[in-house]
Amino acid sequence: MKNKIAMSCIALLCASTVLSACASGGNSSESKNGKVKVRFASWDVAEDIDKQQSLVDKFNESHDDIEVVLEAYGRDFDTKISAGMGSKDAPDLMYMWNYPAYYEGLEPLDSYIEKESEDFKKNYYSALWDYNSIEGNIYGMPVGFTTHALFYNKDLFEQAGVSLPGENFTWDDLRAAAKTISEKTSAKGFAFQMKPDPYDFEMYLWSNGTSYCDEKGDMKGKIDSQESQDVFKMFQDMAKEEVAAVTEGNGTDEFRAGQVAMYIYGSWSINSLNEDNMNYGITKLPNFGSKPSVSILSSSGIAMSKDSKNKDAAWEFMKYWTGEEANRARIGLELPVLETVIESEKIMEDSTYAPFYEMLKQSAGYTPASFIQKNWSEVSENLSLSFEEMFNPSTYKDVKETLEQAVQQ
Repeated sequence: MKNKIAMSCIALLCASTVLSACASGGNSSESKNGKVKVRFASWDVAEDIDKQQSLVDKFNESHDDIEVVLEAYGRDFDTKISAGMGSKDAPDLMYMWNYPAYYEGLEPLDSYIEKESEDFKKNYYSALWDYNSIEGNIYGMPVGFTTHALFYNKDLFEQAGVSLPGENFTWDDLRAAAKTISEKTSAKGFAFQMKPDPYDFEMYLWSNGTSYCDEKGDMKGKIDSQESQDVFKMFQDMAKEEVAAVTEGNGTDEFRAGQVAMYIYGSWSINSLNEDNMNYGITKLPNFGSKPSVSILSSSGIAMSKDSKNKDAAWEFMKYWTGEEANRARIGLELPVLETVIESEKIMEDSTYAPFYEMLKQSAGYTPASFIQKNWSEVSENLSLSFEEMFNPSTYKDVKETLEQAVQQ
């Protein structure tokens, strides 16, 4: 699974930041001033780390007995977390998205949550718990998320004389709009990746009543089903008909340049589109007509090491980090996860952000194949190659044949 919120961890980070954080941490569970020390590892970098540090400072100032030390791992996040777990010296707390890979080194949080008020857990959107749990246990507190939605260029729609996407926009509607826009403007109507992330792409199969595999991980009868074939063929046909641009990236660059009228992505590009002063809109994902569309979630959580010697203090900080004050402070960096904050900040009245929450509401109850397949890394790599064979204009390999081969891999 390639969680996009976590992708900031691949950005460059000044080595001195990492070294100084680690040096100040050491192995001691007590800080120099006698407070209980809690180490907190973040994958973020640059300005995001500065904002996180300011929140950590506020917590430390309000607690006489706990001192949280922020450790900025950046691009080395996975390497350092894996090494720490292997040596039983992992940070007390850490950002987390890849629970299938790390959950055995994490502390189950169910008993901590049960000790809180009755409304504590209810304040989070239910779908978020699914992405912070595995094998029936909660291993992370939701921090931020994004679903996917449809971005559209209002100017290109107007230029082509096409009505803007409405509430019940279907894939047939999208294809028709893309065709007209491609014919009447210099832009393509739609854009999608030639080699899409398999973790993300499964949402289209869910929306059409199927998935990569069943609950036991068996792919036969699922990824090669007729419903699945219909999804892949739809994307391939849009490329063949030249109403869609098949991109190397995620489509943001082409959308910002006015080269495509529509693309699907998470909320990460909103700031850059606003900086460009683009005349754009966002709506829910297109549906296949029979039922509401479904989105994958890119979710970040905060998790506790099972080897932590300061679990009560760590839990105290987890509640702060996922509480209302911190949730409000991080608006703009991530979408808030608490219903009380969403209501108080009138998030649902903002047409830019509301579609991501609407998609969240209708996307509960789906388990990504990455949480089911024990060898997801290998499966994902094979699927990615299959997708490229089907969507690469130089091959356009037969969909049915490719998906049948995918089952055998």
